[in-house]
Amino acid sequence: MQINILDRIVTALVISTLSSAGISIAADGDRGSRQEQQRDRREKQPDRVQSKSEQEQKSDKQQRERAKQKSDQDQKEQRARQQQQQERVERRSWQIEQQRVQQQKKDPMQEPRQAQRLSQQRQQELIRQQQQRVAQYRQHLDQQERLARERAALLERQKRVAQYQFQREYSERVRQQQIYLRDHRFDYDRDAYFYTASIYRYTRGGRRYEINEYGAKTLRQAVNYGYEEGFRAGRADRDDRWSFNYSDSYAYRDANYGYSGYYVSREDYNYYFREGFRRGYEDGYNSRYRYGRVADGIPSILATILSQILDFQSIR
Repeated sequence: MQINILDRIVTALVISTLSSAGISIAADGDRGSRQEQQRDRREKQPDRVQSKSEQEQKSDKQQRERAKQKSDQDQKEQRARQQQQQERVERRSWQIEQQRVQQQKKDPMQEPRQAQRLSQQRQQELIRQQQQRVAQYRQHLDQQERLARERAALLERQKRVAQYQFQREYSERVRQQQIYLRDHRFDYDRDAYFYTASIYRYTRGGRRYEINEYGAKTLRQAVNYGYEEGFRAGRADRDDRWSFNYSDSYAYRDANYGYSGYYVSREDYNYYFREGFRRGYEDGYNSRYRYGRVADGIPSILATILSQILDFQSIR
């Protein structure tokens, strides 16, 4: 009987011990599982932080790109507006200049007739010569556009910013001139040039030529325009810190600004334009006024220098 009681007590103790051990093992297992989960969370947390940082960086980069695109677009639109405004100003300037030139010419029907008047046959000969000259000149202008583009590309490669800007403005002035010539209707029958006799004699290239007052005005204009454009070209090369070389300028090679194809040959106009250009370039490059002056921002050649270049001799 006592033995049975002892057996029960022992059995109870064993069971109690085993139960306590099981509970302890389970608790330890739970604690280990929680610790592993916490460790996993700690290990994964930097990944989440890093992922968030990458997203912020990506978002910042996208915002900077959008801001840059907007800035580039705004600058592009601003340049386009400035160019349109400049084209309007230059177009208006050319129209005003042409109106001024036309006003300087009196109405042929009101102008007093000179003592000597050309024959009808000579008038028709001059008209045919003039029409042919105008057609050839317009073809020449088309060819010059290609050369202007090639020259502009070269200036860009050379990083000659000021000279590039000058050529762009010069080409625009010539373009406006072409538009005017295309739209202008010339009246050969009423123009006094074709019936007015020559009153001046001049020499170019060892040959002597005769000219009337209308042709003489055109050659004076050639020298004046040449000086003005040369002054700007010389100043541009000075600003670019480029070497002195007036013949390198596209405007010098072209030498057509201000020429309408009327009254004188293109060869004559080009020659006297370059004579003015060379002197204007020298003044502009050296920041001086040896051959001309500047009034209201517009360079012009001195009357004495103009007279020396043309050297007109009166026939009468």
